[in-house]
Amino acid sequence: MTDRASSIMLERLRAVEWTGDWEDAVAHVMSRRVLMREYLRRAGVWARACSADTAWPFFDATEYLNSDFALSPETEAKLRDFLVQLTGDDAIKRTCAGAVRLAELRTQRRAIGADLPDLYEPLILFYERGGEFLRDNAGFIDLTGALMRPGTLQGHLGTPVLRSLDSAVLDAVDAKGRITYYTAAAATDSEGTLLRQRVLQGEQHNEAFNRDGLRWESTVPLPSSPENAAALGLVWLDEMEATNLIAETLASSN
Repeated sequence: MTDRASSIMLERLRAVEWTGDWEDAVAHVMSRRVLMREYLRRAGVWARACSADTAWPFFDATEYLNSDFALSPETEAKLRDFLVQLTGDDAIKRTCAGAVRLAELRTQRRAIGADLPDLYEPLILFYERGGEFLRDNAGFIDLTGALMRPGTLQGHLGTPVLRSLDSAVLDAVDAKGRITYYTAAAATDSEGTLLRQRVLQGEQHNEAFNRDGLRWESTVPLPSSPENAAALGLVWLDEMEATNLIAETLASSN
């Protein structure tokens, strides 16, 4: 017998270009960053729920939810063959195994994690949008094109919740350069205009998200710092809040 839910997840993982084109990974670095942050947050929620704090952030949740759980021999063999082919960080192998097994466990026992967000989906999307991640000796996570600190479990529990994983939202986040987001209204106000300043090779690009065209367009020069922006009535936004504002704009247009 083949486990349908786990087989579907395994096929998604097999389709990932794990060591794909570097330029493609860099082009998606901003969406991969928010996806990684959302995964780290969800992993913290699940770790607390199944007493896996010490295993956070990259773990196989099924080991803590049901130590007796097993896939069918056929699916387990396919998973094992897939994991052997992966050459990246062991954390990738653990999360891939966890994604495949948890998909089937939740199908068999629907009460498991019923009140929790889908644990692995942000990370699977991260993989699909550019392949693997690396970890260096200083503890940074290399997203291909950007480094981020993993932080702490407790710290990520306070990260703004990413409310949409829609591909159109993630595509709208992606852009080259160092990005700072602002809005002329409170971050929770979906009517506020979303602004961003991109600094690429020393050159500033000032843009506004057009609600009608649903795309970024050039706008007037923005302040060079959050402090200067505040003096002009602009509010600095965390990238997760900015992504949520994009999601609200896209949803309201449908």
